Amino acid sequence: MARGCLQGVKYLMFAFNLLFWLGGCGVLGVGIWLAATQGSFATLSSSFPSLSAANLLIVTGTFVMAIGFVGCMGALKENKCLLLTFFLLLLLVFLLEATIAVLFFAYTDKFRCCGVSNYTDWFEVYNATRVPDSCCLEFSDSCGLHAPGTWWKAPCYETVKSWLQENLLAVGIFGLCTALVQILGLTFAMTMYCQVVKADTYCA
Repeated sequence: MARGCLQGVKYLMFAFNLLFWLGGCGVLGVGIWLAATQGSFATLSSSFPSLSAANLLIVTGTFVMAIGFVGCMGALKENKCLLLTFFLLLLLVFLLEATIAVLFFAYTDKFRCCGVSNYTDWFEVYNATRVPDSCCLEFSDSCGLHAPGTWWKAPCYETVKSWLQENLLAVGIFGLCTALVQILGLTFAMTMYCQVVKADTYCA
C-alpha cells in the first residue's frame, strides 16, 4: 500500500517538475529572444548595462530549469537529498516572491522616483521645465513647477510601472496561480520525501 502511494506521488511529482522545467525553458527562450532582438533597450540601469530585462529572464529561466531538473531526478531516483534540495530551493523562491509581492503592494503609491531615465524626461512631455506633482519630495498642488531640488531624481521605468498598475488584477491572478502551483510542488516534494523515509525505515 505504502509502495503504491509512493509510486503515485512519484509520477505526479515528475509530471509537475517536467512542466516546471518546460516553463523555465519558456522564460529562458523569451530572455534569449529579447537579448537578440532588443539589445540593451531594456537595460534597467545605465551604470550596469548587463542588468537588463533580457538577462534577468535568462537567469530566472535557467534557475527554474535547474530546480525542475533537481525535482525530476529526485522523483525518478527517489533520492532524499535531491527531494529535500528541491523542497528548500522552491521554498526559497516562494518566500522571495511573497516578499516582493508584499513590498510591491505596500509601496505602490509611494514610489520615490521621477521619469524613465531621470526627471528631465518630463520636460519633453510638457514642453516645459516641469514634472508631475507625484515627482515632488513633498506633495502639494503644482509642486511640479518648482525647482528641480524639490523633485525625486531616481528613475521610474514608467512603462513597467504603468503596465503593472493597469493589469493589477491579471498580475494578481497570475501570482496567485503561481503560488498555488509552487505550494503543490512543495506538498509533493515533502510527501514523497516522507514516503521515501518510511520505505527506507520499513526495508531496514
